[in-house]
Amino acid sequence: MHKLVSMHETIQRYQKHTKDSQANHPPSEHTMQNLKHEAAAMMKKIEQLETAKRKLLGEGLGSCTIEELQQLEQQLERSVTTIRGRKMQVYKQQIERLKEKEKALCAENAMLCDKTTLELIGTHCNTLQFGLQTWSGAGSNEERAVAPSAEISEVSDVETELFIGLPETRHKRH
Repeated sequence: MHKLVSMHETIQRYQKHTKDSQANHPPSEHTMQNLKHEAAAMMKKIEQLETAKRKLLGEGLGSCTIEELQQLEQQLERSVTTIRGRKMQVYKQQIERLKEKEKALCAENAMLCDKTTLELIGTHCNTLQFGLQTWSGAGSNEERAVAPSAEISEVSDVETELFIGLPETRHKRH
């Protein structure tokens, strides 16, 4: 707050000083003429710029000569070329950013796939351990036979065949 008050006081002192200096040194006739001439030149320049702007927008072309129209057309073509160049530059930058984003997303996807694979392996290992513990645990044959079949079937890939008949018949088939 103190800085704001100090700045305000400084501005007031400056304004007072400039008013005092203007009162002591009124602008001369020569200075006034220069200022009027400068203002007139600026007004003329503003009018020329507004006319050029209207022509670039396609307005007020009725008074233009063929040469002026050709110059205007060339200027517009140069402008369009510059605009298209800038647009291509912006597109290339966007493409580069999107490629970087794609790389980051691919890396994240690979990390998630690895994580998922490790989690699945961990789950299968836990299932295998549980199945083996259940199957080899203390208890009767009946308790072992009641072990969860889904967990055991994931662990073992044993093929079984059903034979009906005497054991000698089985050996003859092989």
